Amino acid sequence: MFEKLVEIICNYVEVEPEHVLWESRFMEDLGFSSFDFMSMLGELEEELEVEIDQHQVADIRTVGEAVEYLEKLSA
Repeated sequence: MFEKLVEIICNYVEVEPEHVLWESRFMEDLGFSSFDFMSMLGELEEELEVEIDQHQVADIRTVGEAVEYLEKLSA
């Protein structure tokens, strides 16, 4: 799941895959705007065939938190 998320992240912001870490913060470290983040969530829903709860993802700050949330949805 981590590798898939890194691949998608790199489609939205100009960052090399090796610079995306478990503890990387979307806004502060990776340079996501709110629009980028919401667009990425839409792509994740399609790619993973899951439904993301907008209220729950409001608390997600790091790549690791996103991976854990997505793994719960996919289980």
